[in-house]
Order: sequence, then structure tokens, then C-alpha cells
Amino acid sequence: MAKETVFTQVREALGKPYDDLDFLLNCFSEVLQESGEHDIIPYIPWIGTNEQPPHDVLVSNEYIHTLSMCFQLLNLVEVNGAVQSRRKKEEGDMGSVNGLWSANLRMLREEGISEKQILEVLPEIMVEPVLTAHPTEAKRSVVLQEYRKLYLLLVRRENKMYTRIEQEDIRDEIKQILYRLWNIDEIYIEKPRLESELDNILHYLTDVFPDVVIFLDKRLKQAWKESEFDKTLLADTDIFPGLTFGNWVGGDRDGHPLVSPEITRMTLNKLRIHAFVIVKKELLALARKLSIYLGINEVGEKFAHRIHVLAAELGPDGESLLGEYSNEIFKAYVMLLLEKIPADLTQEYNIKLEEKKNSYKYSDQLITDLNLLYHELENYGIPEVAHIDVGRCKRLLKVFGFHLAQLDIRQNSQYHEKALYQLVAASLGEQMAGEVITEAEKRKFLDTELKMNRPFLLDHSETGGEARNVIESLQVVSDHINRYSERSVGKLIVSMTRDVEDLLTVYLFMREAGLTVKYGGALAARLPVVPLFETIEDLQASPKILDNYLQHPVVRNSLEFQHERDKTTALYQDVMVGYSDSNKDGGILASAWFLHEAQRYLTEVGRKNGVVIRFFHGKGGSISRGSGPLHWFIKTLPHSSINGKFRVTEQGETIERKYANLVNAAYNMELMLASVTAQTILHKYKPDENGEVSGLFRGLGERGRDYYEDLIDDPDFIGFFSQATPIDAIESSKIGSRPARRTGKRTMDDLRAIPWVFSWAQSRFNITSWYGVGSALQEMQAKNQDDYEKLRRLVKYEPFSRYVFTNLDSSLAATDEIIMAKYAALVEDKDIRERMMKKILKELELTRNILTDLFRRPMRERRKNHYYSTILRAEALNNLHDAQIVLLRKWREARTQKVPDQEKTLFALLQCVNAIANALGSTG
Repeated sequence: MAKETVFTQVREALGKPYDDLDFLLNCFSEVLQESGEHDIIPYIPWIGTNEQPPHDVLVSNEYIHTLSMCFQLLNLVEVNGAVQSRRKKEEGDMGSVNGLWSANLRMLREEGISEKQILEVLPEIMVEPVLTAHPTEAKRSVVLQEYRKLYLLLVRRENKMYTRIEQEDIRDEIKQILYRLWNIDEIYIEKPRLESELDNILHYLTDVFPDVVIFLDKRLKQAWKESEFDKTLLADTDIFPGLTFGNWVGGDRDGHPLVSPEITRMTLNKLRIHAFVIVKKELLALARKLSIYLGINEVGEKFAHRIHVLAAELGPDGESLLGEYSNEIFKAYVMLLLEKIPADLTQEYNIKLEEKKNSYKYSDQLITDLNLLYHELENYGIPEVAHIDVGRCKRLLKVFGFHLAQLDIRQNSQYHEKALYQLVAASLGEQMAGEVITEAEKRKFLDTELKMNRPFLLDHSETGGEARNVIESLQVVSDHINRYSERSVGKLIVSMTRDVEDLLTVYLFMREAGLTVKYGGALAARLPVVPLFETIEDLQASPKILDNYLQHPVVRNSLEFQHERDKTTALYQDVMVGYSDSNKDGGILASAWFLHEAQRYLTEVGRKNGVVIRFFHGKGGSISRGSGPLHWFIKTLPHSSINGKFRVTEQGETIERKYANLVNAAYNMELMLASVTAQTILHKYKPDENGEVSGLFRGLGERGRDYYEDLIDDPDFIGFFSQATPIDAIESSKIGSRPARRTGKRTMDDLRAIPWVFSWAQSRFNITSWYGVGSALQEMQAKNQDDYEKLRRLVKYEPFSRYVFTNLDSSLAATDEIIMAKYAALVEDKDIRERMMKKILKELELTRNILTDLFRRPMRERRKNHYYSTILRAEALNNLHDAQIVLLRKWREARTQKVPDQEKTLFALLQCVNAIANALGSTG
């Protein structure tokens, strides 16, 4: 199709979002015209000519930058279009948008679930998105900020109240942002500092999520009312579903040498300071709302007594505040609470941690004082102020506390193993370390040591680097929670958990750092130790490992201690499952099934041991790494595995895509909260009906893995991968502070899943999300027609089947054999190139044909928006891929010949990588 025809067709089919795109592209064209970039203007995608630019323009920084910006503009209008579409649907019927509160409450009512049963479960819900800075966000934070502003201006254009003059002003502001974006380099030329990654996370935690939390609460109340439930039952935010946030930046040290103990200390302190930014803002706002003329003699005795106690505790400052606001006693009370915050709040933008006499130690103490105010306002006759205004403060304190987000500490099991050897060698000598740190003796050694609560050494300066790093990091954690609260630290996560010893080793290091206590006459850990099962082999072994682990006396004692300290309703053990390495290991079908099966068996192991398993889902931004519509994903989780507790990683560009603005952030968070709540209730009151799926997918997963392994185990595969994808350029990029490989070795095992998926997506092979599927399904169709027909039925309605194959369908839509062939031409050995391509293309054709047969309807009919967006992007992408291939070949030749200006070529190449990532909406 001609370019005009495609754009016209898309505008006619999908309407307004693409009218907005036309508007933004014309603004951008004016910016280029006024900037003297006349050579680029004819080649602006979708509104320019049909011609491919000449070679010098094609590979120029300016042209690549233009395409990258245009794809960002396309992403913005599509996000806004989705927001407006949801609003329009809800205008007619609030329950019409799948996955949100109203739709889920309606579904529960239709399933015969009563209002009382829903209210029993609501307070048990605890959802925790965990923000990470994995190297999947290719854009600089300064660029992200400009696109956030641009989105808000795009939304302002929707408002019909603005006059023609005001609309022109909005247009000028849009052009000013486009000017800045045109002149700012999009990509990192140096690795981003951990501090800047943390600042980006802090933006969301401080500037976005507090408003999202309150907006979500309003949405729940609205949906409750629409469902004709008793609205008075939701007056108190104490019964609302729980929401907290986690963070990995500054704590995730798996293969990340820059995450030092000092970085962890800095991170914990910054998180605490920013929590007080929220507290100060909220208490000041509450104080302004309570400027009611009222003296202390006009309030209840208990409330008046507390005011006098607060003023006395704060000394002269307290008495001064009480005197200043003596005629506004509610406001005086809030100002006294503000004075008890353990920080220096006097400067507007420079809050400092400060431990003051009689200040609050825990956020719960402040909540207790707010509860007193809450009840006093109710007694005074203004319950709405109590419910709305004080309720807001209480809600945000429950979410963010004085810690903002829980920092997880993650390290690799092999790193711990080295550290343990060094520690034992420094304490007991090299010979003893060699004898006890063996497969045969390690468990016996750990069991013996964990009967005692004493460290090996008081001074660790003479141990090896790994041991010092582990112990000093845990000492930072110990110091922080001793001074403040355990709530500031989340979990100690052991990546690549292979056996129970990998987990018990962490207890030994906690003992060394002062993170163990004596409880019930035995050693207990103050923080939870969490296995991370990632590879398919580890997922298959995980039930046995967990069963063994939960039966260990120190583990059991630790769970009992944490249960009593945290006042939880049951013993909880967290288990993290990884969606990335299992895919790299065995392909999409095997990953999906073995993850599903492992969670079902792990849930049973927990039940057998009297422990509730809380799953932590380590998902990424691409289909190959577990991404997909969240409400559908939650529906796929095995029965009873979702028990109101849900933790999930939000990585890299996913954070920007989902949470850049209030309305979209609230939508994505509501999907998570409402879906977790609904599925928890269904699992509690409805039987498991998942038997059919188990029988079908176990075989599919195993055979899919066999076909996938046949490809990646081919002796020529690594060579083909290295040349037919831009993996070498991606490894040379600066898009994250963490290295692309765990140890720097050039092996499949050492390569992280993110660049693995990223590189295949960039060259449009996408084998990580479909290879092996066609052969596995064809085999089922040939050998067991009944099972195949059953699967055809299930993909229409059964959540797991529908989720897996719809994701596959999306990935196939982004796979392009013409572009694949262009990248394959980079493979120097003709025989290898032709043999591998024949193998891959045969599987691609087979998978496409059989998916069409499964769904029976083309994507154009089933998923209209996705179809048209894909064909629109494909046009401009073709030129980008051509540019990338030229630059990749030139850069590789320059590296071989050691040409001096190879860095200039690399910069243009990395711009291409970023632009293609923008176009595809995902990196890894």
C-alpha cells in the first residue's frame, strides 16, 4: 500500500488518535522547517513522501532521530486514545471495561458472591508493584520528562472550553517541547548513574503514585455504588485493599558491581526522606482544611488530653504552636503532629533526616494520632471531613509509611557461595573451608552453625571481596532497620536458587551482620529469605527444594518470629518465580507451562507445611519475559496460588508506558488491585476447574521445549545469533547501569535474558516468543485430534489458553520474514545462514498457519486496534531496519579494522536501536 493509503485507512478505521498524530506530525514538521532541517521534512513518516531517503539521509543521526520522535508521538496518541476510549465506554456503562472494579464486582455478583463475602476479603488484599531499573529503558530521564509534559498538553487539547487563542497557546507549547526534544540527545552516551536511576523511581513514588492511590479509592467507591452495594460500608479506608510499593534500585546486586553497601545506604535514606516529602505535604494540606474556629474547651476530654501531651512532649515549640493556633484547635493538633516527624522539615526542598526527642519512630504512631482526630471530627458532626481528608492521610501513610517503598536485596547464589568460602577460610582456615564448603558437607556444616547465634568474625576486613560486600551490605540493612523499622526493607532474594543450601547460606550471613535474634530458644532471621526459581530445571525442582526448606527448624522458627512480630494472620513464605530465564531456557510454551505447574505444586507444598505461599512474579516488558494484559495474566494463575497477596516487578520502559500520567497509571493499578481481589474471592469460594488445561499443556510445554532446544543447541546457532542480531551493539549500549552479562563471559548461560530477547526483537525474528509452538501443535493435531479440538475450544474462553496463544499471536504479528532475511544477510557463512534461516522460516510458517486454524478468525477482525497499529508502524520501521543493518555492518568492519571514528558509527547505531525500541513499544 502507498503510505498515504495506509495512514488514511488507519484514520478511517480508528479515528481520533490518528487525527491527533497528524496534528503532532505537522507541528514537528514546522519545528524541523524552522530549525533548517529541510532535507528531513519530506521523509517524515505517514505525512511525507513514499520514497525511501537517499543513503546519506537514511543513516544520518537527524533522520534516525526524526523517526524515533515520530514513534514516540504515535505511542502518545495511542495511549491517549485508549484512555479516551475507556472513558467513553464507562460513560454508558461503568462495568464495560474488562478488568476494572466495576466489571469485577458485577462478575462476582453474577457468580453468587455476596456483599458480605467481598467485604471479608477486601482488607486481606495486599498488592505490591516492585519498580526496577533493569536495562530496558533506552531513553534518558530528561527525555522522558519532556514526553510526560507533551502528553499532558495533548490531553489539554481535548478540552472544548479553551478559546481559539488558548488553543494556539497550547500548540505553541507543544512546539516548544518538540524543539527541546529535537535538540536533546535521546540515548545515553555514558552508563546512567545509579543515583539517576533512583531519581527516576522516586519521581513515580513521590509525584505520581500518591495521587493514584487516592484516585483508586474513589474508583472503588464509585464501582461499589454502581453495583448497588451499601456505600456506607466503604466509608472507612481501613478496610480498603492494601497497596504498597517495592524497589530494586540500589538493592539489586545480582551481577551489578556498582551496587555497593554505600549505594544501599544512600538509597534507604533517600527513600525515607522522600516519604517525609509526602507526609509534610499531606499534613500541611490537612491543617489548611481544618481551619475551623474552635477552642480546646470545645473538644472531647480524650482529644484535649492528647493535645496537651503532644505540646508538652515537643517542649517550647509545642507550646508555641498550641498558642498560635489556640482558636483553631484541629489545625493546632495537625501542626503538632507535623512537628513530631523525625526530620527537619523547615526547608521546602531540602528535607533532612533528624532524630528529635519524642518524635515518632514508626508511621503507625502517627496513624494512631490521626485515628483520634478522625473520631473527634465524627463526634463534632463533620464525618465527611474525617472520612475524606483524614482518611486520605491515613491511607497514604499505610501505603508509603516513613519508608516510601520496601528495598529488596538480591544476590546470586553463586556469589554467596564464593563469599561463604571466603568467610569460613578467614575464620577457620583454607583447609577447613575446602572441607566443609562441598556438596557432601555443606548442609551438615550449615545446620550445625545455625544452632548458634554468634558471628564467625567481628572484623571482616581480611575476608575476600565477595564476603565483605555481602556482609557490609547486610550490616547497612541491619543499621537502618535498627534505627527505623523492618518495614523499610523487603526481602533478601536469592537468584538462581538451586538447592536449600543456597537459602540457608543467607541465614549465616544475616547472623554475621546482626540480622538474627534468639526466639523460642533458637536462632531466627529478622528478614524473609526468598528463593528465586528461574530456569526450567529449577522450576521443576522447586517444590522439593521448598518442602525441604520449610521443614528446616531455623526457617520455621524465623517464620513464627516474623508472624508474631508483624501480627499477620498466617505464616507466610515468599517465593519469586522468573519469567525471563525460563523462556530463554525452553521457549514460550515450556516457560508458560512450567511456571504455571510450579506455582500449583509450590502452593500445595505450602499447604502441607501450614504456610501460605506468596508469589512474587518477576516479569518483564515483552511477551517473552511474561508481559501481557495484566488482568488476563492474573486470571491464569493456578487455583489458590493467589491468596490476596500479589507482588510483581515493573521493569524499565514498562514503568514509563504504564505510569507516566495519572489516568493511565490509575487504570493499570486498578487492573492489578481489582483483578487480584476478584480472583482471590473466586479461588476462596469456587472450585478448581483447571483439569483440562493441565492435561493439554504439560505435553505441549515439553514438546515445545524439545523443538526450541533443537534450535538453540545447534552448533551453528550462537554464531548465527551473534551476526544476525544487533546483540553486540546492545551489549555496547549505555541503557542501564547494570552489565548485559552476569560475569562478562560470552556464553548463553551468562547472557542475561533481557539483551537476549531485545536482540531478537530488534531484528524482528522474535523466536523467543513463538519458536517450537507450530511443531508442538502440529504434532498434537496429528497424534491426538481430540486434544487439538479441545484446545480450539479452550482458546475462546479459558483464561490460561487464551492468554498464552493471544500473546503468541501478538508476537507473530511483529515478526517479519523480509526484515529477518535482511539481518540474516549479515551472517558471513552462506551455508550456516541458509540452513538456519530455512529452519526458522519453516517453523514460522507452520506456527502462523496453525494459529490461524486455532483462532479461526484473522487478527484484523479479532484485534482491530493491534492490527492497524502494526501495519502503520511497519512502514517507517522498514527504513529504520535498513539504516540499522547498514550501520551495523559498518561498525563491525570498523571494530575489526580498528578505525578511529567507530564511536561515531556506534552512536548512530544505538540511536537506531532506541528508535526501533520506540517503534516496537518494548526493548527486552
